[in-house]
Amino acid sequence: MGSSLTEAITHQDQSSVDIDRAVNNIGHMVNSDGTHAPRQLGAVSVLVGVYAAAMVGTVVALAVMASTAPEQATNEAWGHALIVTFFAVLLLVRLRSARLGSTTAVRALGIIATAMLVVNLVEAALPGVFPGWMRVEMVAIALWMSILLTLLRRSARR
Repeated sequence: MGSSLTEAITHQDQSSVDIDRAVNNIGHMVNSDGTHAPRQLGAVSVLVGVYAAAMVGTVVALAVMASTAPEQATNEAWGHALIVTFFAVLLLVRLRSARLGSTTAVRALGIIATAMLVVNLVEAALPGVFPGWMRVEMVAIALWMSILLTLLRRSARR
């Protein structure tokens, strides 16, 4: 009985090893796309990085305008600049996860980009709320987000 018990345990251990190998192989196949994510998201990374730098630049420009041309640094302009800068940081955080292979992070990038596209177009269309230079920036952000969405769709197809 002792030897059959040992054989059963050995057989059970071997079968669990087989299952583990199968799981590891499946995990490797599923996650192999994640290892290619950094290359597929290269253009997205550049676009998000430049966007984040531009939004920080907007806040710096507003700080300068606050003392040199206060009529161009309105409360609405400050509010918009701080919000889009927050979303730029959020895009950077989600991009990091996306580059590690997270499909939910890629989806989050798309959702954020879509929201930013719509909100910036709506705000740019509001008459007299924002200074002219910021309205131009809002249209540029909307264009930027549409390019980002296009790149995300292309990377999802690969």
